[in-house]
Amino acid sequence: VQLQASGGGLVQAGGSLRLSCAASGRTLGSYGMAWFRQAPGKEREFVAAITWSGGSTYYTDSVKGRFTISRDNAKNTVYLQMDSLKPEDTAVYSCAATTRALRFGADDSGRYDYWGQGTLVTVSS
Repeated sequence: VQLQASGGGLVQAGGSLRLSCAASGRTLGSYGMAWFRQAPGKEREFVAAITWSGGSTYYTDSVKGRFTISRDNAKNTVYLQMDSLKPEDTAVYSCAATTRALRFGADDSGRYDYWGQGTLVTVSS
């Protein structure tokens, strides 16, 4: 499966962006999906994940209540709605897909089989 992330850009603190991750090659319906981010000079970190059905979601503590992950399997697309953005959210955001059960480590990048290229999100203060 090929993943294509989009929707990044420059936004002021307090603003919103919606990222999209479109898949091709195979249907996303059987994959758990996640967003990770990597800020300049820092390691990649987990942001959010969603099960193949959309029935369960997982978030890192720093984005809970501000970010929402969702999916539309009919459109083969996963979204990350980011509200109340902060300068510390500045990073390259990448989407990833896995066939493994998310309940056993949604935040473990090693459990994901497919990765899209990143999209840059810059939040100005």
